[in-house]
Amino acid sequence: MSDEKKSTVRAAERALDILLCFVDEGSLGMMEIAERTGLNKSTVFRLLATLEGKGFVKRDSETDKYQLGFRVWELATSLNQSDEPAVLFLPEMERLRDELDETVSLYYRIGKERVRVQAIESKQAIRRVAPVGARLPLYVGASSKVLMAYASEEELQELLADPDWPDSVNKEVYLEQLQRIHDDGYAISVEEREAGTAAVSVPVFSRQGRLVAALAVSGPVSRMNVKKMVQCVPSLKESAQRMGKLVRA
Repeated sequence: MSDEKKSTVRAAERALDILLCFVDEGSLGMMEIAERTGLNKSTVFRLLATLEGKGFVKRDSETDKYQLGFRVWELATSLNQSDEPAVLFLPEMERLRDELDETVSLYYRIGKERVRVQAIESKQAIRRVAPVGARLPLYVGASSKVLMAYASEEELQELLADPDWPDSVNKEVYLEQLQRIHDDGYAISVEEREAGTAAVSVPVFSRQGRLVAALAVSGPVSRMNVKKMVQCVPSLKESAQRMGKLVRA
């Protein structure tokens, strides 16, 4: 084997050794990685920069520590026996919960309802309890409006014609809200469906642009004011984008 090929193989082995450091640790600093791998700091720095550029690791600018990136989860889908997004999205939902410290939920639209198919509850003592399997109406709530903001015209008209549509919800106002949500890419609700609770939601699209689900973060209004929810939007959208890349169809 030529010296060039040997050098390439060694670089690949070292990069893989760095990734394997995260098997038992969620995040590591550069010095910790150097100690675990036995590599010098300059080599670890160069390899981390390459792995970060490819999305296999990411650096937290506040702690200056590294964690596994979204590309690892994309590769993992090839090993997963289930293509069900509610299963595939779990690691990213847990990561988002830890980042925002609020309850994270995933919703599908099934007929004239939205169904909570996955939820990762906040670790805070006072938190939003989100039971999986709950069926909720589509005319109220941030996630409902996200799901309908990207629905087809036929699906939207079918919902508006529903005889169970409540008189308390003005259809014209509802349509205006959906248009704004479609333009902004997110929805916010404050005590719309449940007293004392607020939520912010974004759409999850597959690689082909198909609407898969609505991703939401919710919590008590004492913490989830409008300002905070707007601040959550970039993180929500980034998570939704990573989730979408895991869906093949």
